[in-house]
Amino acid sequence: MEKGYLAIVLHAHLPFVRHPECDRFLEEEWFYEAITETYLPLLKVFEALARDGVDFRLTLSLTPTLLSMMADPFLQERYLRHLNGLVELSEKELKRTEGDSAFHPLARLYHGLFLEARHLFSGVYRGNLIGAFKKFQDMGKLEIITCAATHGFLPLMEIHPQAVRAQLHVGAKTHEFFLGRRPRGVWLPECGFYPGVDEILKEEGIKFFIVDTHSILFGTPRPKYGVFAPVYCRSGTAAFGRDGESSKSVWSAEEGYPGDYDYREFYRDVGYDLDYDYVRPYLNGDGHRKNTGIKYYRITGQTPHKEPYNPERARAKAAEHAGNFMFNREKQAEYLNAVMGQPPIVVSPYDAELFGHWWFEGPQWLEFLFRKIHYDQRVIRPVTPMEYLERHPRNQVVTPSTSSWGYNGYSEVWLNGANDWVYRHLHKASERMVETARQRPHARGVERRALNQMARELLLAQSSDWAFIMKTGTHTSYAVRRTKDHLERFTRLWSQVQKNCIDTNALDGIESMDNIFPNVDYHVYR
Repeated sequence: MEKGYLAIVLHAHLPFVRHPECDRFLEEEWFYEAITETYLPLLKVFEALARDGVDFRLTLSLTPTLLSMMADPFLQERYLRHLNGLVELSEKELKRTEGDSAFHPLARLYHGLFLEARHLFSGVYRGNLIGAFKKFQDMGKLEIITCAATHGFLPLMEIHPQAVRAQLHVGAKTHEFFLGRRPRGVWLPECGFYPGVDEILKEEGIKFFIVDTHSILFGTPRPKYGVFAPVYCRSGTAAFGRDGESSKSVWSAEEGYPGDYDYREFYRDVGYDLDYDYVRPYLNGDGHRKNTGIKYYRITGQTPHKEPYNPERARAKAAEHAGNFMFNREKQAEYLNAVMGQPPIVVSPYDAELFGHWWFEGPQWLEFLFRKIHYDQRVIRPVTPMEYLERHPRNQVVTPSTSSWGYNGYSEVWLNGANDWVYRHLHKASERMVETARQRPHARGVERRALNQMARELLLAQSSDWAFIMKTGTHTSYAVRRTKDHLERFTRLWSQVQKNCIDTNALDGIESMDNIFPNVDYHVYR
């Protein structure tokens, strides 16, 4: 009989980035990199574990914006073009490094990875990544959960409950459309919780959500078991709190596994290292240098001098770290079980893109971990939060505190001097959307199309990604532009609806540009 449970939760999310007006667009490559370096490697891990009879469990959020991009034929075609470019570059690298005992094997490694990615995406999955993940959902190995429609940071939308409800309702409906079932769990964007949002989750049939540690620990009343058992909100929706120890050992580049000196160095890429004219055909349309994904060095240490990457050493280290993680969770479960008098659950949530993109060996580590848990111990059992609730339905009633998993735990990442200007515009747009939806309950034809597009533009403007980027200072001009563009389109449509004079040609263009959520219904704001 196991002494405790481990719930690994991966949050897979990207903002909706789609620019058919440009032949190449730098920010679209966020999506292409994530497919090659994270989503396909994760699917390879799942395939290998299922093939070998390893009984694994993992919870994965696929956000509505990410699902929409995965299903978009336009982006699928562009991804293949991007991948073909990487195959071509890696072929050139095979010739350039020929005779170099340190780098030629690495060139072969990348060439093989890119060929395999193309085979998997185009030949095996036929562009249907959603179906690939859904297979493991239907096998009972993967619990796929939803998120707010465009990852809007809900605590800063609290003054407009209809806007919060729209984010969560559209998110749940999009999940159901693509994955064939209503979601049972939700990843609140940025783990952003405020008391009362659970009532809206209950309306959508959501059974559980994930919050950061202090949301549970500062809850009312104090939780008897801390974060090692879920709590029920008064609505009956369950909250699972993040375990800080297991989380930090994986996500921290300074104190966790990804910073090990044998692992691949993310910040050395041939896109910056090699002669400009050589890599120019594989850069973005503006000609600026960028990461290609071909990286030949290991972290080495806190030094600018980097040694060549050794895949065998890195793989051995991933196995060692997986064993260390499992050992620590075993001891944690044994101790907590003795103190609590019942099996604890250790919830370990991470950004999915950490695995493969930022931490190249992350998918290997994950596969080693599930294999070791399956074969080498009987103390902990991997579960999904829903499985835990089915096994242990009696839990304490607690109201979690307002919180996020951002810096300092509350809202300052998304509300600060770099981005505070956006909120008066977002709030005004929300007011106008609610008011207009109530005034025009029976819209038809072009007017209904305009109202539905207003809903899309508001949802897209509310994405927490834009405020986050403004705070971090990377791609800032793009985040500002996206926020302003969506608000401008919303306001233009609102004005035309108010005047009963809708420019159908302009509406056609906006619908083509921002074509997310084709089944959205503006009545959600009533």
